[in-house]
Order: sequence, then C-alpha cells, then structure tokens
Amino acid sequence: MDNIINLQKKIVPELSELLVLRYQVLRQVSHESPIGRRALANRLGLSERVLRAQVDFLKNCGLLNFSPLGMYVTDEGEEILKELADYVRKLQDLSSLENLLSEKLNIARVVIIPGDCDQEDVVKREIGRAAAGILINLLSDGEEHIVAVSGGTTMAALAANVSGSAPKTVVVPARGGLGDNVEDQANTIASVLARKFGARYKQLYVPDGVSEEILNSILAEDTTVKSVVEIIRNADILVHGMGRADTMARRRGLAPDILQKLEKEGAVGEAIGQYCSLDGKVVYVTNNAGLMVNDLMHIRKVIGIGGGKSKAAAILAVIRASRQDILITDEAAAKDITKIITEEL
Repeated sequence: MDNIINLQKKIVPELSELLVLRYQVLRQVSHESPIGRRALANRLGLSERVLRAQVDFLKNCGLLNFSPLGMYVTDEGEEILKELADYVRKLQDLSSLENLLSEKLNIARVVIIPGDCDQEDVVKREIGRAAAGILINLLSDGEEHIVAVSGGTTMAALAANVSGSAPKTVVVPARGGLGDNVEDQANTIASVLARKFGARYKQLYVPDGVSEEILNSILAEDTTVKSVVEIIRNADILVHGMGRADTMARRRGLAPDILQKLEKEGAVGEAIGQYCSLDGKVVYVTNNAGLMVNDLMHIRKVIGIGGGKSKAAAILAVIRASRQDILITDEAAAKDITKIITEEL
C-alpha cells in the first residue's frame, strides 16, 4: 500500500487532496447526520458550490443519501469510511509520525487521527471512536476484566462509539465526580460503557478533591465505598483523558495557593488528578478515593487519549510523568509534540 500511496502523491497529487476532502465530508456527515448542505459547508469551511459537487458524487456512488431532514451516510458509506481512515493516515504520512512518537515517547502504540480537535469537534469524536475500537479488541478475549475510565468529553465520545459483548467485565470510574456536566463524568461514562457491553459496573460517589481528613473518614465509615475503591485499584485496563493543568485546576476550583504552586512549578498537564510539568515531574496530586499515580504501575494496559494543538505540551507532560501503553491523539497535537521534543535537543 505504501508504494501505491507514494506513486499517487508523485503522479496525481491532486487526487490525494480530493480523496481527503471526500473523506472529511463522509466523516462529518457520519457524526452529525442528518445534516443540511449549508450547515455541512459551514462545518467544513467550504462554499456550497464546492460542497455540492462532492456530495452529489458521493450520492451517485451510493455512499451518501438524502432525506427531508438532511444527508446521512449509507451502510456502504460507513464501511468505506472505516477503511478510508487508515488509508488517509498513510496518505498524510501519519503512520511515520506514529512510529516516530512511539519511539521517542517509549509507547508501544500511537494512533493519530487526521485534523485538530481544537478546530473540528468531529476529530474529538474520531479519537473516541478509535479508542472504542481498541478497547473492544482488548475485551474480545472473553476473560474477566476490570476497566477503569476517567471523565471528559473525549471519554464520552469513546462511550458513544462502543458496541459489543463483554459480560465478564466490570467497568468502574477511575476517580470521583468533577464538575456539573453529568454526562461527561466518570460515573456516567462507566455506566454507559457497561450497558453497551452487557457488563457490570460500580459507581464511586465521592467528589474529586475532598480533603484528606474527609476522605479517610469516608473510607473508614462507608464499607460500600471502600469495596468499590478496592475494585478500582485492581483494574487491569485504564482509559483516561489528558488535560491542560490550568483548565483542570479551574474546573476543580483549587485554592489560590495551590494555583500559585502549579504556576510556580510549571505544571502544564493533568491526568487522573495528577498535575505535572513538561519534564515529567508530578508537582501536585488531588485527594481522591480512586486511582492514584502509583497505581498505574500495576495496571496491565494504560490508554491515554486527548488531542488538540493547545494540549500538546499537556499530553507530553502526562506521558513523561506516568506510564502509557497506548496513546490516541490527533495530527495537530502529534506534530506539536514532535516540535517540542525536537526543540529540546
């Protein structure tokens, strides 16, 4: 396939651009169907005239269809879209970037989605879809598993794309609740995943960031919470998001003195309550009944997901501060991570 792609780039480079454009059209419609032509043109930053030619072509190929409510991708289109995802990665030379980051970051597998989820929300959904596929594959062995999941919008995208059967699996939140957006919280994502897998799940009703005194009191007096915490700390698979330290600190409502400490010590990234600097030093950890930094060493498979150019330094900091087996990110973050590493040399 690589030879074919190289020939295509040299002889008909315009064909590569057209293929990527049609892939983007299919991908956007797949995630937002039914969608009208004007709304789709706005999402993709195209004129309606240019878009019309592409959707008409895709319709004639049997990949798109129209209804009174808008466009949607046909079953054949969905199948081709899955195959195109890998082809487009190779076409844009993202496979080489995946291998480079895998080597530089000492991560067994890196998956890069085309685009920038800071600019296109559909890219975040594609990261979630890719993560869902990897998780489904890990659970397909029919063995017993405990899957711990964090919260966040990218994790919610993972939950939305999961399907399959894993009745021997238990899904648990990696940590307690955070913020007011219930659908993005770890408890909700754990329950959605479990329902789609036909699996069991446990909930952790302890807010993230409570004082150590309150946390110890809860664990001493509430046997239900204590038993859930024991299950969480025996997880063999962890799927977690990665965020900017400043954004997550504001969401958690950390005290002014802690915010000053984070800024002073150069915290740029955050994952499962740990705030870390670009060189991989953990500078602060929030109290929680769930997973802590040290617990990651005992988990068989750790999967980190997150993207966007604005999160590049945050993702790199988290990777350096903790063990990651699989990274799923986007093109913009991957290229910026590479740039940061190169500039450090």
